[in-house]
Amino acid sequence: MSLAAAGALLGLATGIGLVIIAVRSPLARRIRYADRIEPYLRDTPPPSRLLDEQERERARQRREARSAPTPLAAVEALARPFLDDAARRLDRFLGGRAGLARRLTQAGGRLTVEEFRAQQVIWALVGGLVGAVVLTVRAVTGFGPPPIVGVALVVAGVAGGVTARDWWLSRAIREREDRMLMEFPTIAELLALAVTAGESPVGALERVARLTHGELGRELRLALADARAGASLVQALEGIASRTTLSSLARFVDGMAVAIERGTPLADVLRAQAVDVREAGRRQLLEAGGRKEIAMMVPVVFLVLPTTVIFAFYPALVNFTLIAQ
Repeated sequence: MSLAAAGALLGLATGIGLVIIAVRSPLARRIRYADRIEPYLRDTPPPSRLLDEQERERARQRREARSAPTPLAAVEALARPFLDDAARRLDRFLGGRAGLARRLTQAGGRLTVEEFRAQQVIWALVGGLVGAVVLTVRAVTGFGPPPIVGVALVVAGVAGGVTARDWWLSRAIREREDRMLMEFPTIAELLALAVTAGESPVGALERVARLTHGELGRELRLALADARAGASLVQALEGIASRTTLSSLARFVDGMAVAIERGTPLADVLRAQAVDVREAGRRQLLEAGGRKEIAMMVPVVFLVLPTTVIFAFYPALVNFTLIAQ
């Protein structure tokens, strides 16, 4: 094959690839509104797990895996009484059990107060190991900081471990509420669509809770469980607001409660709430962008600018040194 033919084939393949990229790019491919909401409108209830043999077998295997002995099972059994006792002492020392229980609920309710205190004890022990290592090196080699500094490091490590676990809980709460805020407009619009189609408020909540799988969908399922347990729908919805600190979600719940109690059109309330949440999310993005812009100036001011000044003045400094000699 001649060079001209090879070049022509290569150019043809390149052109076809560029055309495919241009046609299938997100800018050229218009996504219809029906395509966007279609995954949320699939009304195919999952099969019952009670009738699914494979699911029961997988559940049995998971239970066996959890109950299977591990190499650290003996160590865990020996350390469990110490951790429980240390967790109780830490809980009495720090106090605030009601506030901690509320924060754990806001984080998803996957931990109890006792489990969280036990984790704080573990983090404190890990933090105290730093000072213990310094004291050990000082005792073995004779080099290092004074013993009082090592003791201070142990105390600081223990306090830092307890504080770090509490900070991690606050971070988990913020991340969960950010995910809920991102899911909120879509769920509000789906609720409005279901109510407009003729569903009752309970039926709309059941449909949306069945079709969604995020944090807010989980809260809707908890509210429905409370309603089935005997609470009124308004009380169940108010429970969602009490388990979070999002003001927009609290307004949403209040609007739904007022609409249900007074019989006002619920679909209009839901659409208005979705618009408000989208505006709040847009403002939050702008504020986050402003904070990131300020944070981007830190490496420029403290790293790039000093390096540039050093490179600019170093030749002149060398010349002055040579002249002085």
